[in-house]
Amino acid sequence: MAKEEIKIKYKIENIVASAELNIQIDLFRIAREQRNVEYEPEQFPGAILKLKEPRASLLLFKNGKLICTGTKSEADVKKALEAAVKILSKYRIPEKKK
Repeated sequence: MAKEEIKIKYKIENIVASAELNIQIDLFRIAREQRNVEYEPEQFPGAILKLKEPRASLLLFKNGKLICTGTKSEADVKKALEAAVKILSKYRIPEKKK
């Protein structure tokens, strides 16, 4: 009896990407001023930014690190990160002078 070849079908459903902006972000202010941001620091140290286009959720941390989830392509990851940078640039915490 001959072995039947197994054919694999797959579909990319969710890509997770991490990024670093190398800036400090004011999470309290962004949560106050942006409707698409949830922030409950007592429960979790990051804020959640939800984008509609491309559809993605980003975890934002005060230290400028981001986690992008929910995209289905590398191009959508790039678009989501670029959209986040446009929003987040207003909420940069100035560096303290030494």
